[in-house]
Amino acid sequence: MTTLLLIRHGLTDDVDRVLSGRAGGVRLNDEGRRQAAEVAGRLRDVTLDAILTGPLERARDTAEAIAAKRGVRVQTIEALQEFDVGQWTGRTIASMDANPTWRRFNDARSMTAAPGGELMLAVQMRIVSTLLDLAERYPNGTVAVISHGDVIRAALLYFLGMPVDFLHRLEISPCRVTVVEVGGGAPRVRQVNGESALP
Repeated sequence: MTTLLLIRHGLTDDVDRVLSGRAGGVRLNDEGRRQAAEVAGRLRDVTLDAILTGPLERARDTAEAIAAKRGVRVQTIEALQEFDVGQWTGRTIASMDANPTWRRFNDARSMTAAPGGELMLAVQMRIVSTLLDLAERYPNGTVAVISHGDVIRAALLYFLGMPVDFLHRLEISPCRVTVVEVGGGAPRVRQVNGESALP
């Protein structure tokens, strides 16, 4: 089976405060850079066949930290892109509290999209399809996949056989490692939100 290390990017000033969405220019802050260096250190003894990332700076910066001393080139894959929150991009989370669509978006994510944004089921389809393709491309390999919190949640919900609306039941913290084995039978979720990869 292929071992997929699903890693959320490091902390930014927007995390838990602003809906960054696909906005460019959102970089890791000092704590995020420290987290990226730490996860790179914790993974130093793990042989990686590939390091893949979404195109946004915060994901790429995290991937580059992991790749820095490995001699493995970081590959950018558009399908690892952040969840598109459309017209809500750049809004503070506090400013959304009175918005009934925002409340429905959080309670019934499977059938509610942000205005002009992406449906969570579409996110799930693109990320799972990409991860299955990676399992075929790197059979029996180990691949680091750096992406975003809700994108990783969408993949996990599929592999765990849970409804998309349960996404808030999964904690995916910055620079934490979720381990999924795919290929050659039913997928196995070996770890969620861990500090490193399983031995």
